[in-house]
Amino acid sequence: MILGLGALLTSFAQTFASFILGRIITGIGAAGVFTVSIIVVLELSGPTKRGAVIGLLNSGFTVGVAVGATVAGALVNSVGWRALFWMQTPLAVVAGGALYLAIPTQFSAARGNSKESIWKKLSTLDYLGAFTLTVGIVLLLAALSNPRRIPILPIIFSIVALATFILNEMYLAKDPIIPVTLLKSRGMAFTCLGTVGFMMARWSVLFFTPTYTLAVRGWAPAAAGSILIATNGGFALGGILVGVFHIRRQGSFYIACVIVYTMFPITLVGIAMLSTAKASSWLYILLLFLNGLTVGAAMNYTLAHLLHLTPASTHYIATSLIATFRGFAGSFGSAIGGGLFTRFLRKSLEEKFDKGDADLVRRLLGSPAMVSLLKGANKAKAIAGYEDALRGLFLAAAGLAVIMVLVQAATGWKGVEDEPKTQESEEEVVQ
Repeated sequence: MILGLGALLTSFAQTFASFILGRIITGIGAAGVFTVSIIVVLELSGPTKRGAVIGLLNSGFTVGVAVGATVAGALVNSVGWRALFWMQTPLAVVAGGALYLAIPTQFSAARGNSKESIWKKLSTLDYLGAFTLTVGIVLLLAALSNPRRIPILPIIFSIVALATFILNEMYLAKDPIIPVTLLKSRGMAFTCLGTVGFMMARWSVLFFTPTYTLAVRGWAPAAAGSILIATNGGFALGGILVGVFHIRRQGSFYIACVIVYTMFPITLVGIAMLSTAKASSWLYILLLFLNGLTVGAAMNYTLAHLLHLTPASTHYIATSLIATFRGFAGSFGSAIGGGLFTRFLRKSLEEKFDKGDADLVRRLLGSPAMVSLLKGANKAKAIAGYEDALRGLFLAAAGLAVIMVLVQAATGWKGVEDEPKTQESEEEVVQ
């Protein structure tokens, strides 16, 4: 319902501020759906079916992304952007109502504090933590996404805000947003960190392969989003396959996690090298499919392995944490990746065009579709500039993904039941 309300407010926005407010409310609703859906799956599915069900859940998410991008691209010119937003409201209301009727009313996770009123629960929320975390992230992203050079002052303020957030979580918050004590677990901390970096690299593919089809291939805007069908189809299939055939038990999936994390940067390097006007379209689509396949498998494996690394009493919190960090990755990947791509593109275009073409360079920076309107040498220069920028971005994403292989490897393979039963470890499990 919150998601639908946000979409409705966005559709009626008359100013930039009201548009952003609508998107914030939409994001709150979407974050709740993403987190709660995983918890519901953990509650209702047994160990033998859990992997397959999580794979189906992730498939639902990625099918929605693929269909939404394709349909929106096809309809935006005919119905306008406002209609695309308000049309989401009835869909969200119907889906929310169906879920309300379908989900059981009793969950074991909520029985301990079911007598508390909703207002009592709301009063214990960590509002200071939410505010300082939001301010810190917004300032950091605003600085790192700068299209020219990274300003220092917002980063300093961001560090102050994030430090305040950490201190609040450790010493003041009764119900912290991110339990810092849980992040003291090596497996939990490295899984969250690895997820952020891994999915940041993944978002570079989701955001900028349509740019490739627009600027380099010359596809129509309505068709550009369809390039995501291949990679999102791979994502769905990867999650389902490993869930059906491999994740049929509880336990460690350490080797599987490291293998799929290692395969991911290889596909990114291939995409970087093939992001040219003369590359084979079918080979490019195949690499996008394989990229999605590895990510879908990785998301399923890392969640299953995280449940092995953490005590059963903390599984719902751990699941919420990894969902939170996946959400962070989307924001970081789009903002930081966008800033990096724009800096690469500006540098390449300014090297290829004369100083008298500054206005053309500015328009090319703002619109990939502008390339198809050019002719002759100018078009060739613009395409080459976009090729350079895309190659640089995807290679940077591959480098980040390689580092994340080491981070994921650092999570370890010993679960809670494998650790020595010292007094300290027993106290952590109780907590």
